[in-house]
Amino acid sequence: MRRNIEEHSHVPEKAHASAVLAPCFTSLEWLRRAHTEQLNLCDELEAIADSLPTNVDVQKCLQAAKALNPLIKGVHTYEENVLFPWLESLADIQPALLESLHRLKFEHCEDACFAEELTDTLLRLGRKEDVNMEATGYMLRGFFESLRRHIAFEREHILSNLKEHASNN
Repeated sequence: MRRNIEEHSHVPEKAHASAVLAPCFTSLEWLRRAHTEQLNLCDELEAIADSLPTNVDVQKCLQAAKALNPLIKGVHTYEENVLFPWLESLADIQPALLESLHRLKFEHCEDACFAEELTDTLLRLGRKEDVNMEATGYMLRGFFESLRRHIAFEREHILSNLKEHASNN
């Protein structure tokens, strides 16, 4: 999309070593950039949905299809292998935060499956194959609206918690 999405689709090297104990500035900055990239992708998906059924930009569809799975999988990998285990290891973790982490993990499973289906549809749309435009529009809107809510929740409930613990370390 606007930036090189592939640079955000893998857990940063520094995150593997230091963030297992506590996410460091680099890994938190990576998460913020990943959120920005996901929101940029949501904007692209919204533009595609708005263009249906007659003004579809096939290049946008193909670019979105190429970016979608690596970005979503990369963010989920970081969160589930670095961020969430660190939060779960905190002595003073609140039960509500633990429940939120379980909810987010479940949403990751749903998002990953939805992203795979959406990727297939975007590829077909980008190749000018026959797709149900109404269903595609609902699929696009359902995905990007859900992802935007997920990111807003993480920013409000997870990143704010990280700022408190980062300043205490």
